[in-house]
Amino acid sequence: MGVLDAFGSLASAIIAAIVLLVFAILSVFITVFVVDVAAAIGGLDPDDGFVVLGATIIAAAAILAGGSGFATPEEK
Repeated sequence: MGVLDAFGSLASAIIAAIVLLVFAILSVFITVFVVDVAAAIGGLDPDDGFVVLGATIIAAAAILAGGSGFATPEEK
């Protein structure tokens, strides 16, 4: 039964990784839209590369900040 449990945990980890990757891609798309609209409101016209760069930095910071609380070691 140990081999089946190992394959089950492997399958669940792969599914979780795929779901997290999809959510990360969606958050970058939404953040690109937000940064583009914010630049238009501010009267700026940046190149598309700078909009994508700013959006990816913001999305990466949000993803890292959201996951940083789970890495605390347990106290004995």
